[in-house]
Amino acid sequence: ASFTISLRMADNITVMINLRPGGVLLGCQIRVKNFIKSELKIKPGENVTFTFTCSTPEKYFIMEIKKNIDCVSGPCPFGDVHLYPLGLPRLNRTFIWDVKASTKAGLELKFSDPWLRQIEPGETCPDLVNYNINSCIDKATVNIGTFCRNGSVSRVKLLGGVLMSLHLPWNSSLTTSGFNIANRASIKRLCIIESILKGESSTTLMSPNYPLGFPEDELMTWQFVIPSNMRASVFFHNYSLSNCERKEERVEYYIPGSPSNPEVFKLSDSQPANIAGSFNLSLQGCDQDAQNPGILRLLFQVVVQHPQVDENVTHLVDLSKEWNMTVTIHFEGWPSRVPAMSEPICLICKDPRTCDRVLTLVAGTVHKISFLCKDLSRLRITAEKGISCVDLRWCQKKIYSLSVPNAITQLPIQLHKFIWKLFASDLINIEITSPSLKLQQHVPEQRCNTSYSYSIASATPEKELNVGVFCPGGSVEKIQMRNNVTISLKTFGKGFLNESKHQDLKMSFVPHIKDECSFTVSPNPKAKVYLQTPNWPYGLPPYVSISWYVVVPSKQVARLGFSKDRMGIACETGRAYVNIKEETMGAEETVRREDELLPEPRNMYHDFWVNVSNCKPVDKTQLTLQFRVTLADKQIDLGVILAVVAGTGVLAAIGLTVCCVKKKKKKSQNPMVGVYNANVNTQIPGKQALFTKGRKNNESHVYAVIDDAMVYGHLLKESNGSISPEVDVYRPFDGPIGSLPPSPPPFSFRKDMKRSSNTEEPPPPTDRDQDTYTFAHQKLGQSEDVGDTNEKNNGDTSMSLLENKEQDSLEE
Repeated sequence: ASFTISLRMADNITVMINLRPGGVLLGCQIRVKNFIKSELKIKPGENVTFTFTCSTPEKYFIMEIKKNIDCVSGPCPFGDVHLYPLGLPRLNRTFIWDVKASTKAGLELKFSDPWLRQIEPGETCPDLVNYNINSCIDKATVNIGTFCRNGSVSRVKLLGGVLMSLHLPWNSSLTTSGFNIANRASIKRLCIIESILKGESSTTLMSPNYPLGFPEDELMTWQFVIPSNMRASVFFHNYSLSNCERKEERVEYYIPGSPSNPEVFKLSDSQPANIAGSFNLSLQGCDQDAQNPGILRLLFQVVVQHPQVDENVTHLVDLSKEWNMTVTIHFEGWPSRVPAMSEPICLICKDPRTCDRVLTLVAGTVHKISFLCKDLSRLRITAEKGISCVDLRWCQKKIYSLSVPNAITQLPIQLHKFIWKLFASDLINIEITSPSLKLQQHVPEQRCNTSYSYSIASATPEKELNVGVFCPGGSVEKIQMRNNVTISLKTFGKGFLNESKHQDLKMSFVPHIKDECSFTVSPNPKAKVYLQTPNWPYGLPPYVSISWYVVVPSKQVARLGFSKDRMGIACETGRAYVNIKEETMGAEETVRREDELLPEPRNMYHDFWVNVSNCKPVDKTQLTLQFRVTLADKQIDLGVILAVVAGTGVLAAIGLTVCCVKKKKKKSQNPMVGVYNANVNTQIPGKQALFTKGRKNNESHVYAVIDDAMVYGHLLKESNGSISPEVDVYRPFDGPIGSLPPSPPPFSFRKDMKRSSNTEEPPPPTDRDQDTYTFAHQKLGQSEDVGDTNEKNNGDTSMSLLENKEQDSLEE
């Protein structure tokens, strides 16, 4: 296709067609008559016809149409600005209007609806149509900003000349510039930007030259036209300050009806909110340091909302009794997420004019706050409290409650996180307990399903240990850790308001402990508890030792098993160990190294310890262990039950027999009393002495003989017998002591000793045990009191038991 461009001299327009950046010269060229060109310049008064050597010239060429307007030496062509000339080829094109004007006068660029929206440098417009406005004062050029269509900026007033450009893509059907130029009196400042906000809306604006510096000691103003029944709030999202030698950088607000106009704020202050109707905002620079000027820049947002129903509802947040605590109310996702400018905004106000998206309350006072927000569910609360101990003598006996204060839970805002930072000096450790609820460790096999959880981390000077995530309703009663600890309570959903009433997490400071971390686990009956090492799944830090003390109820047995058969690491320095030991006398300790198989599942009948100690692993290997503890009732063997029943029957039979014998013997004789007879030879001829020591050097002469009534007296008593067993008392022997041991009593008179189930029965007596003792009968009428008997006994007791029995047989 052929194109003809005819430019009038009076229009003062120049057209340039150039290769686009990165274009290929041989891909397409311009043909003018018989000449091939890579670029074409058409000056005022010229008429040129040309063609392209390709069918898609928009891929290779761009076009610039520049119009010079002189308002200094002659009248300005005020009014609508047209896109001229017509019939241009379909290329990406830029229209430029260079207006020269005196600094004593002002120029106004008025844009037609739908007005303009300012964008940051590098940002593109959805339709690829954008405006760029520059102010020209003498030889200095200031970039006022880049704008897209469809916004709130309706007018821009400038001091001096203007360099205005409009960029259109090759396929744009736009035929009008969308603005006009008007003459105005001097505005006595760099520029004035007017923004009209209708209904609920927001706009984002930037200082000239953003993100570079605002001109030194300059002044500019933004005028916001807002319906009187709406409320506006200003938020500074990004700013920086220059180094001032004189004056001070500031912003000034002119609010109609305000008694203190203008209201002056620093850029670092919270800016006014809840402004009724229109207002002006001005930015004032300063005289900068010539050696180190710095940069003054500002990006801010104005949000317009309807008056909120709850704006006059004041909430009291009583933190007067709290200490070392902050409460921050913020939008969801803060601080990592920056809300989009188009998002509906929620404001937290500490007074009617001081509102912000984020508000921090400090402890020690009572705060009054209100909300400018349609949907409070988009707000969250994050609180932080510090507890420290320097001297254990002052804080060892104190127990601190780690619960969320009522001042927070009563607010109509969801608690996102409550963080306790626990600080302890060297040799002081921290103990966390949950006496009633107990804690459950969040593991893949046993996930938390409560409305909140605790994330616990211990930080020592050399290493940081992420202990894990825990929730209420488990088996962990106590956790002890070294030095500084951070506990973060995080909520999930609205159920926390009800469950928070039962919080029982507490902490205290305790003396130094051996391990980096120690758990006390008390499983519920028939519970299955999963436990895993801290820093899961990244592995324990080198040389860290962790212990678990597991409480096993007396009537239950715990089965301990590991989730894998090896530790899965190789040590570069040192050794890694797993130690298991029951808390009972004589219990053996099970020890496994990193190069050995872990113990097979086993039953634990008493409280036991599990200790994991790490080495310095080689690269790409980490020590991570998980084990489970399952409780079950102890099973009693059927054979044991039958043996117990049989034994009970035998004892009952013996008791009945003894009872009968006892009654019979009571009628015939008094109980016999064993007396040592020095005249009886206790040495069987031909036998070796049983004792290697002499009589004076051992206690073989200390003995006592009790008749059967005394041996089985407890059985008679248990069977409700009427006879009370007689008890003899040992009296030390004062007579002569020979070199031979005393003869033991006859086998039938020996007392049966009770043995524990795990004690072997003694071997049966041999023949050499059948030595002779001499026994004497207590006379009728003597007192049963053994002490009195010993005192009253005389020579009548010298008759031996054998002699007495022989005499009885003769009498028969």
